Amino acid sequence: MTNQEPIFSHLPVLPQEVIAGLAVRPGGHYLDATVGGGGHSRLILEAAPDIKLTAVDQDEDALTAAQKELGEFGDRVKFVRSNFAAYEFPSASFDGILADLGVSSYHLDTPERGFSFRHAADLDMRMDQRQTLTAADVINDGDEAELAKIFFEYGEERLSRRIARRIVEKRPFHTTTELAEAIASSVPPKYRYGRIHPATRVFQALRIVVNDELKSLETFLEKAPQALVPGGKIAIISFHSLEDRLVKHGLRNSPLLKVLTKKPITATEAEIANNPRSRSAKLRIAERSIC
Repeated sequence: MTNQEPIFSHLPVLPQEVIAGLAVRPGGHYLDATVGGGGHSRLILEAAPDIKLTAVDQDEDALTAAQKELGEFGDRVKFVRSNFAAYEFPSASFDGILADLGVSSYHLDTPERGFSFRHAADLDMRMDQRQTLTAADVINDGDEAELAKIFFEYGEERLSRRIARRIVEKRPFHTTTELAEAIASSVPPKYRYGRIHPATRVFQALRIVVNDELKSLETFLEKAPQALVPGGKIAIISFHSLEDRLVKHGLRNSPLLKVLTKKPITATEAEIANNPRSRSAKLRIAERSIC
């Protein structure tokens, strides 16, 4: 647990689209598999006075924030600390399941969590701080080929080999800013001063590896449909192409689901102006088959 009061954004992305997509109805029971600060959960609970919700998150800070945000709903909300892949899905229990896969602004804005290179902090990046593997372990223990593969596959970083070589030359690394500087110094000037910082993709890749995000998502996509009642909806918001690809195929290939979104739903210009984080959000929805 960090030593500061958790401040999570309660501004959920694609809010109306999620509520409409889940077909939230009175008397329903919903699962928010990544409750974060509780923004989407609040919208679901506010839709009718007898809705019940199970709120899951692996991050203790997130659950603390959600408990505070959703406290007024009392025993209508059940909180569970778990990675959504490890959650024991009860069979045919939920009218709707939501997963918002984005890393929260809280994680990026809380230096000691080590997700961002804007502030000097330990290379951590653990969503669940009960686990032992950190970003420092990955960076300092992996061999050059392994690191290049991680950056290329999970960060879609085309200069992955060059960056991995520089990291191996300069390590050990202990802080986010040391690592970001080494990455910046390994790439050509036009890349160094481009639209996004050259460390951005590497940091994404490290976060995915530390938290085993893609494997967890695959497991979730296999298990979650069984927890829907017939006609129940699953809505998943992804923020980068690796996740969206898995979601697209996972929903399409499930024998229990019928996909309702041919193309992903994206944010309107008005929402993007109000909430820049929504710019890269893609929402896909599927329904549990009746038979």
